Amino acid sequence: MKTIEDIRTEYELAGLGEADIARDPFEQFGRWYDEARASGIHEPNAMTLATIGPNGPSARVVLLRGFDTRGFTFFTNYESDKGRELAGDARVALCIAWIDIARQVRVEGVASKVSREETDDYFRTRPRASQLGAWASAQSRPVASRAELESRYAELVTEYEGREVPAPPHWGGYRVAPVRIEFWQGRPSRMHDRIRYELDGTSWRIKRLAP
Repeated sequence: MKTIEDIRTEYELAGLGEADIARDPFEQFGRWYDEARASGIHEPNAMTLATIGPNGPSARVVLLRGFDTRGFTFFTNYESDKGRELAGDARVALCIAWIDIARQVRVEGVASKVSREETDDYFRTRPRASQLGAWASAQSRPVASRAELESRYAELVTEYEGREVPAPPHWGGYRVAPVRIEFWQGRPSRMHDRIRYELDGTSWRIKRLAP
């Protein structure tokens, strides 16, 4: 049986050269995201979000729900662990790993809440079950049992029957405005390509890093 140390993959996909990349990191991310979706990867918008709390760093997977030149957007309960940590320290890191195509994108930046209008617009696109779930779950808080959680959900189904479900006031979006974005492309012999964009005022500096 193979041990963890025995698991090795030789990366043989195309490289990432300075002549091939976009000068704007969001354009480059858009290219890679489109290719990740086209490859059939399950949930290509899954990303690890790392925050800093009173007990140190904390990380979990969330879903990217949008990106543009302002940053990368996700939605959550503001009263969750991550929400409370972001209220104390808005510095975050994101990591999007597309293992099947040997690519990874790392983002470092500062998170801020999106407008209530933007939250409401997104909330209306969610499945109704997910909308009700946002009300039913006091995210990150202790709950006595699964039955208690499901009972609360059932109450909400009745309460909102025949009515639109509004976004909870304690639920909404964050946008991560990056100061660094790194694109990693796996290459043979562990000679990987790493291209980093660093914000310098209003422009981006591009540099290659050793793997």
